[in-house]
Amino acid sequence: MTVEADVIIVGGGLHGCSSALHLAQRGQRVVLLERRHVGRHSSGINAGGVRTLNRDPAEIGLSVAGMELWRRIEELVGDDCAFHAHGQIRICETEADMEKSARRVALVRGMGFQHEELIGRDELRRLVPAIAPHCVGGHIVRDDGAADPYRTTLAFARRARSLGVDLREGEGLARLDRAGGDWLVVAESGRRYRAPVVVNAAGAWAGDIAAMVGDRVDLRVRASMMMATERMPRFLDPVISAVSRKLSFKQSDAGTLVIGGGQQGVADRTTERTRINFANLARSAEAAIALFPLMQGVRLVRSWCGIEAETVDHVPVLGRSIAAEGIVHSFGYSGHGFQLGPICGAVVADLITRGGTNLPVAGLSLDRFQPRPAEDVPVAAAH
Repeated sequence: MTVEADVIIVGGGLHGCSSALHLAQRGQRVVLLERRHVGRHSSGINAGGVRTLNRDPAEIGLSVAGMELWRRIEELVGDDCAFHAHGQIRICETEADMEKSARRVALVRGMGFQHEELIGRDELRRLVPAIAPHCVGGHIVRDDGAADPYRTTLAFARRARSLGVDLREGEGLARLDRAGGDWLVVAESGRRYRAPVVVNAAGAWAGDIAAMVGDRVDLRVRASMMMATERMPRFLDPVISAVSRKLSFKQSDAGTLVIGGGQQGVADRTTERTRINFANLARSAEAAIALFPLMQGVRLVRSWCGIEAETVDHVPVLGRSIAAEGIVHSFGYSGHGFQLGPICGAVVADLITRGGTNLPVAGLSLDRFQPRPAEDVPVAAAH
């Protein structure tokens, strides 16, 4: 027996579950296939930053639009997802850092956005009293914040199911074939699914699915490491990063410090396992101590990393297939896709139900990786 639907989504991370929810809200019959379980890889174990600060210019408009959904996240999914908008600050440790941040703010404002601003030493210390004395200022978005990634992903999955999405965990894709005007998905279990549209939200494995339909994209694999400390008395509200260091630093509601920043472990796509690189992990700890001296001697409780796809330009692929009708891609979020999850699901639903979107996605399509024809160059006359 073949299960029929309007849309089949491959991948049960935040982006797949968000796409399912938005499609179900528009009356689409959706089947979502997840090889392991919802939030198994990067969606459930990332830093949870809800960040418009310092986005790639290609993402700024979409990220800013996405904050409207975060501000009403409980209305959208029935859970506040532990979202707090205490701000995000990139710490400037030198005047060179301040100059770099000033150029960034000017760039953003030149694009018509006002959300990023520069702050000096006094305002930084008012917002972050525990910051190291050598720090001279910061680059801030005051209503950015953070949320619980696993709780958020589960909330999207739960709401999608409540709207009729057939979400099947333990059901991996083995083959993707054309069947007339539809796509036939054959699962690893042997079960068959058929729909006119397939959404590729398969994370680190999305390149394999893209190749099945004739789209070629160079994807790398990330294994960004995180660590958590013992509980400490409350001393920090904003999420902290740094202009000249790899660091993501925030204090949870429970008092633990969650430390990341993009230092890489080792990932194996075949076994779906990761391994901590302790030398790189130590660099994250050193960065935390450099900016927050009170962290010296604080005990680490655990560390972890997940598997995620990274594009060569560190910007996601969001849009239709180049090679095949009825395929929509949403992958390659390269370590900064959590905040975009709710709004990118709306983009996918727009593309499928309306044939286009008014949301700002120019520059995110797959065709940016395609070779450009050589310009006509006049041939020099022979002498």
